[in-house]
Amino acid sequence: MTLATIALVGVLGLLMIALYGLLILRNLLKIVVALQLLGKAAALALVMAGSISGQLSLGQSLAVTVIVVDTMTAVIALALAVKVRQRCGVLDVRALSTLRG
Repeated sequence: MTLATIALVGVLGLLMIALYGLLILRNLLKIVVALQLLGKAAALALVMAGSISGQLSLGQSLAVTVIVVDTMTAVIALALAVKVRQRCGVLDVRALSTLRG
C-alpha cells in the first residue's frame, strides 16, 4: 500500500464516521464533534491532493484555512449550544424541534 492509498482510506473513514454522526446523533455537542471530524477529513484530503499533484504547499495552506474555518464554526456552535442549554435545559435536537416562537 502506498501512502496515498492509506491517506485515502483515512479520509474516507473520517468522512463516513462524520456523516454517520450528523445523520444519527441528536445531541448538539455530538453533532459539533461530527462537524469537526468532517473538517479534519477535508483538511486531510486537501493535503493528500496537494501531495499527489506535487503542490504540497498549496494543499497545506488550504488545509490550514479549512482548520481555521472549522475551529471558528465549532466555537460558534458550542456557544449556541451553551445558550440553548441555559434557556431550554436540553441539548436534544428532537426536543428543540418542538419549540415554537
